[in-house]
Amino acid sequence: MDDALKSVKNQSMSGNELSASLEDYLETIYFLSEDEGKARPKEIAARMKVRAASVTGALRILSEKGLINYAPYSSVTLTPEGMTIADSIAKKHEALLHFFTQVLGIEAEEAEEFACSMEHTIPDHILHRLVRFAEYTEKCPSFNASWLESAEAYFCKALGRDEKRCDKCRLTK
Repeated sequence: MDDALKSVKNQSMSGNELSASLEDYLETIYFLSEDEGKARPKEIAARMKVRAASVTGALRILSEKGLINYAPYSSVTLTPEGMTIADSIAKKHEALLHFFTQVLGIEAEEAEEFACSMEHTIPDHILHRLVRFAEYTEKCPSFNASWLESAEAYFCKALGRDEKRCDKCRLTK
């Protein structure tokens, strides 16, 4: 199981009072600052495909909320609180992306789009269930499931399509 899923399972990701857009800015700063510890407003604008004026406005708000260190014409860094929130958002994103691609078999580009939108709205208790289900699909010795497009259902490759019960995990189809 990948680290993002483990971390989401063990971490409380309570909501905060940021819009989805501001959360996207924090997440973008988080990823851009991984190497150097800072992000440049120009890089933020390019990555998010927005105008520089939009970035400036968002950075001012995030700075007022104490989530980033920002001064005009300088690089941006996350405060400890900003880092915690950005890390949480990134972990939600990774867990959703993993679920969509590895469990549901959704193509990466589409999965990325929906993970990005859902990371802001999915309640923690639902995300934790998705993570637990993903763990189950990876750990169950008999699950070995595959999505059968024509039937729009999972079937266990170990059992075949006609068997009703898995003796190892008591999974009923």
